[in-house]
Amino acid sequence: MADFPAKVSTETSSPPPQGGGDRIQAMASRYVTMDMDFLRTIPAGLMLVEIVLGLLVWALIAASGYANVPAYGWVMFVSVIFWLLTLFLFFVLFFGVRNKLGFLPWPLMLLVFNATATILYLSAFLANAASVYNSHQGAAAFFVIVVTLAYGASTFFAFLSWRGDGSNAASSTVPA
Repeated sequence: MADFPAKVSTETSSPPPQGGGDRIQAMASRYVTMDMDFLRTIPAGLMLVEIVLGLLVWALIAASGYANVPAYGWVMFVSVIFWLLTLFLFFVLFFGVRNKLGFLPWPLMLLVFNATATILYLSAFLANAASVYNSHQGAAAFFVIVVTLAYGASTFFAFLSWRGDGSNAASSTVPA
């Protein structure tokens, strides 16, 4: 027993790297991980389509003088809000933040988000299509319906994930 303290290691973690850049990289890898497998999924591809075309929608509406027609205020609101939310959600999923927030029901949240986006984008399409008076707004109407279809497809895949039919056990964050 006399040699007990000398044989026991009390170090609980590895020492930090000595270089400044190495230390920052070690801290970043501890807190942020990029999920490259997420980029290869259909939902990620749909999100990228939603982001790119959503940006195109609100850029076309903004370029057309939307303030003159009240319906375009709604189209602009829906496209900008869902563009920002989808961009944020994409980064949350890509950087693995959902793994840190495993207590949230991610499949259900994604289902509700995508279903809401589909319904509101459909209403924006109807408002846009009913009020077209120049080529920018006509092009925006086309892209609004394409984004609506993309959100509809995302809703379908979110529903499959929520039901447990479209994912494997490794991608689920909700304990069974």
